[in-house]
Amino acid sequence: MSDGVVLGVDIGTTSTKVVAYDTEGEQLAHHSVGYPLDEPHPGWAEQDPLTIFDAVVECVRTVAGELPGPVAGLSFSTAMHSLIGLDAEGVPLTPSVTWADSRASAQAERLRAAPPGLALHRRTGTPVHPMAPLPKLVWFAEQEPMLFERVSHWVGIKDYVLLRLTEALVTDHSVASATGLMDIHHLVWDAQALGIAGIVEEQLPQLVATTTVLPGLTAEAAVATGLPADTPVVVGAGDGPLANLGLGAVRPGVVACSIGTSGAMRVAVERPAVDPLGGVFCYALTEDRWVVGGAINNGGIVLQWAGDALAPELGEDSEEELLALAERAPVGSGGLIMLPYLLSERAPHWSALPRGAYVGLTHGHRREHLIRAALEGVCQQLALVLASVRAAGNEVREIRASGGFARSPLWRQILADALGMPVRFPAGHEGSSFGAALLGMQALGLIPSIDVAADLVEIDETVSPDPAAAATYAALLPLFSELYDALVPTFASLRRLAPSLPPEPSPTPAPM
Repeated sequence: MSDGVVLGVDIGTTSTKVVAYDTEGEQLAHHSVGYPLDEPHPGWAEQDPLTIFDAVVECVRTVAGELPGPVAGLSFSTAMHSLIGLDAEGVPLTPSVTWADSRASAQAERLRAAPPGLALHRRTGTPVHPMAPLPKLVWFAEQEPMLFERVSHWVGIKDYVLLRLTEALVTDHSVASATGLMDIHHLVWDAQALGIAGIVEEQLPQLVATTTVLPGLTAEAAVATGLPADTPVVVGAGDGPLANLGLGAVRPGVVACSIGTSGAMRVAVERPAVDPLGGVFCYALTEDRWVVGGAINNGGIVLQWAGDALAPELGEDSEEELLALAERAPVGSGGLIMLPYLLSERAPHWSALPRGAYVGLTHGHRREHLIRAALEGVCQQLALVLASVRAAGNEVREIRASGGFARSPLWRQILADALGMPVRFPAGHEGSSFGAALLGMQALGLIPSIDVAADLVEIDETVSPDPAAAATYAALLPLFSELYDALVPTFASLRRLAPSLPPEPSPTPAPM
């Protein structure tokens, strides 16, 4: 075992996972603890910060206890866009409002339509969307004004965990670049954004680099985790940029694509930039490395829905049977297009308005066509994100993909065909936790640079596009894109009518 063992602490939406890595990238121990995502009202998605802190402590203590030698440091990854209000003593006054929470949809749409909307996006790197803390702060100011006035500090979930572990009230440039409140070009809190949010800079954590090393743990945290009090704590970054690092997609031109329950596509760049139409985000990784890309709400959740709605007799664990059905349908699903916006959508449109739709349905279509069209819709949406990444001026030389979808040869092939490029699948690293550990190793001087990730991550398989299938998807992509614009008035009308209609079916859990 290498002398330098770093614990990558990944605070996710459904669980916290801690993985111990050495400087060769070998995984030495791991542990995870799950927790619920509460949905007390339609569109709300929140969590208990204390529960998440306890999960972090348990995971760190368990993994550290399994190692035969010392821990060189902790380094953190976190789900982005969370928001927690704290009182003057650091006690939460609100739950952790997660990225999946859409209660601020009206505020986001109003801000996005206003003259500063696109300028805010370009300056802060964060789309004006209900996922982001900026619209959430406006919601709290408008809907919970008494609570809003009581809040001393607004933080994210990782900021809260670090405060409890180290007594440092800090946030890194990566997490801050996903708030809609930081000027990504000058790495300072943005005065106009703060004015819109109705807060002052003193209510936010101190901005620090992702490689900042905090001096150690409090006495209480040291006892709880089982680590020495002087264990270095690296502040770390957001899970999206760190997933790029964990896949070895850290050099310009190498895109990281993931499809889990949701999905994303990101490319590393050396300078922050957003495309002219505002189709992508731009989040920090380190001071000289950023990621440009977009996340989609609807990934594997679409296949889950297809199983529930179209083949309920197959039961809960029906993924293989559903994919076998989809394989019976031809490329292009016989002219059937699905807009997979079951949980509205993010990139590249960044709107809470859209709903799912099938277009082109005929008497000849069967459920295998509907299921395949759902898979194709997810991949076509990622193709739109890839086009926006290119529109931001980025070269795309290589695509690396990960996520639960990769278990399916069919879905791997559809992705390669829809993107029109070979897709490379790395052998199993744990994504964001590995990225956090690598970032920590650089911060602690255990590796020369995070660029070593490109060499540490081995490629398991490369799937090349089938020329005929790729041509079919390329011909369908403009139609897929146009359908969104054509249906926006319908989406808006459905929202206006919603209060007068019978209740919607119970929502599927928000994507993780």
